[in-house]
Amino acid sequence: MFWITNLISLKKIFISSDHAGHKLKELIKLYLDKKKIKYNDLGPENDSRVDYPDYAHKVAKKVKINNNHVGILVCGSGMGMNIAANRHKNIRAAQCFNLKSTKLSRLHNDANIITLGSRLLTKKNALNCVSIFLNTKFEGGRHAKRIKKI
Repeated sequence: MFWITNLISLKKIFISSDHAGHKLKELIKLYLDKKKIKYNDLGPENDSRVDYPDYAHKVAKKVKINNNHVGILVCGSGMGMNIAANRHKNIRAAQCFNLKSTKLSRLHNDANIITLGSRLLTKKNALNCVSIFLNTKFEGGRHAKRIKKI
């Protein structure tokens, strides 16, 4: 498993899920706690059925306040949260499946929210993706020009 060693300069991390992603969200929180990384959990508090857009919007609204804020969203597939979050201006949510997709989402796309599918990822893979997401800096350069076109 990857360790968070050189956490990018973040002011705040916001995390949320729907009912399908609640268990994985709680595992991610335990991982962050173990690494002494602070975060704000925007709910839900349990695995009772909820509507994923409500929670994706909560995180997206917080992340877009400051360029250094990032978000972690978890639902069954990762797609619903991704679609909802990307409806917000200046949000670049990336649905990540593995280490390479996660790393490239940060290096080339300056993703500010990672979305994960609890039904598609193992616990180990999900935690590794979170670690890579939090540790990878945007390359800038030619990619910055492209980000401005979004």
